Amino acid sequence: MANKIKFGTDGWRAIIAEEFTVENVARVAHATGEWTKKNYEKPSIVIGHDCRFAGELFVSTAVKVFLSQGIHVKMAKGFVSTPMISLAASQFNCGIGVVITASHNPPAYNGFKLKAYFGGPLSPKHVQEVEDIIPNTNALDLSSISLEDALVSGQLEIVDLETMYVEHVKANFDLDAIENSGLNFVYDAMYGAGQNVLKRILPNTHFLHCEHNPSFYGQAPEPIAKNLKELEAYIKATGNVACALATDGDADRIGLYNGKGEFVDSHHIILLLIHYLVNHKKMTGKVVTAFSCTPRIEKLAAHYGLAHTTTKIGFKEIATIMVEEDVLLGGEESGGIAVKGHIPERDGIWMGLIIWEFMAKSGKSLDQLIDEVYELVGEFKFERNDLHITETLKQSIMANCNNNVYTQFGDYTVREVKTIDGWKYFFDDERWMMIRASGTEPVLRTYAEAPTLDEVRKILQMTEETICK
Repeated sequence: MANKIKFGTDGWRAIIAEEFTVENVARVAHATGEWTKKNYEKPSIVIGHDCRFAGELFVSTAVKVFLSQGIHVKMAKGFVSTPMISLAASQFNCGIGVVITASHNPPAYNGFKLKAYFGGPLSPKHVQEVEDIIPNTNALDLSSISLEDALVSGQLEIVDLETMYVEHVKANFDLDAIENSGLNFVYDAMYGAGQNVLKRILPNTHFLHCEHNPSFYGQAPEPIAKNLKELEAYIKATGNVACALATDGDADRIGLYNGKGEFVDSHHIILLLIHYLVNHKKMTGKVVTAFSCTPRIEKLAAHYGLAHTTTKIGFKEIATIMVEEDVLLGGEESGGIAVKGHIPERDGIWMGLIIWEFMAKSGKSLDQLIDEVYELVGEFKFERNDLHITETLKQSIMANCNNNVYTQFGDYTVREVKTIDGWKYFFDDERWMMIRASGTEPVLRTYAEAPTLDEVRKILQMTEETICK
C-alpha cells in the first residue's frame, strides 16, 4: 500500500528520494489533472520549478501526466518564483498553477504547490478535493510520453514567466525613484528563485547569494535572522547600506534589514506597508492577518478606519478572503504578504520594492519610517523560537494547552487566551506569547512580543522552561 500523501498549510512537501519521488509526484499530478478536467471545460495548467535539486525532473514528470490526460500545459522556461506561477495562472487564465518547490524548507526537501486561476493559493476546500483523489499508485508509463511531440502539436508551450513578471513590476513601481534615490540597497536571494529579477529591474543593487546552488549551502532558505548572518555582516561592514531585502527559496516570503544590520520582522513590515499604502498612496480596504501576527496591526487599521480580520495560519486562508472581499493587505508572521493591485499571493520581492519606493519617495530612513509607525501603535519587539522536541512531548504540550493547564509562564501571568489556531496567551501591557505546532515542519513554534528584545527572549525562555519540564 502506497503512502498517503497529505497537503500541509502550503502544499505537499517531503524529503527528495524518500517520499518525494518521481512515482509520488506522478500520483499527485494525476489527481491535480483530474481535478482540473472536472472543474474546467478547457483545462489548462501552468507549471514551473524553483532552484531546488531535480526541479526539472519533477516538472517533466508532472507535465507528462497532464499531457496524458489531454490537458494543455504551459511550462516555465528555466527556474521561476512562486509569484511568477501565480501571476501566470491569472494572466493566462489557467485552471491551475503548479510550483515544484519546498519554499523555505531545508535543502533535502522538495514540494508541490497548487495555485488557482485568480493568482493565489488554491482554497483549502479545493486542495482537499485534489488530495482525496490521489491514486495509490502511478499507472502511467512515463517513458511513453514525449515532450518534444507535445511541443510540435502545441499541447505543450514553453513560456518566459520571468519576463512577464519583470514587465508587471515595471508597470506598477516607480523604479526610477528607487534607482535615483542615492540610497544603497542590497538583495540576498538565499540562492533562491528570486535571484535574476532584481538584476533586471534594479541592476545597481548589491547582490548576495544570487547564483544557482540547489543545496543552498546546506541551509534552509528561510529569510530569518539566524539564516542571514552573511547579509548582516555585509551591512555592518559596509556602513552605508540603506536597507537590505532577502527572500526565501521560492521568493514569496520577505526578510528585511535596516541600515544598522538589524533584522526587521514581518509585523513591522506589514505596519510599514499599511502606513505607506493608506497615508501616502491613499488606498483603502480591509486588513487580513494570520493569528500569529501582532495585535498592533489591528490598532493601526483602526487608526486609519480600516476593517480587520484574523485568520488561521496558512496563506490560503488569507487569499480566500482577498478574492472575495476588498482587501488592502493580507499578511502572516512568517513573511508572506500580499497587497491590493497585485495578485492575492505572497511576494517577497514585490513587498521589498514597496518599502524601497517608500524610502525613496519620502526621503526617510527605514528607522525613521518605523518611528512614524511607533507613534501610532507603540514600540515593540518580536521573536519566534522553534522547539525541536519529540512528537510525544509535542502532543503532551498541546494537550496541556487544550486543557488550560498553563496559567503562568515564569514571571508572566496569563490574563487571556485566544485559540483561533494554536494558543495565544496575553499578559499585562500588550505582552503576549503563542504556542503552535508547525504545519510544514516537525517543530513546535513559540512566539512572543514585548517592549524590548531582552524581554521577548526572557518570555520565550520562561515558556520553554514551563512547557518542556
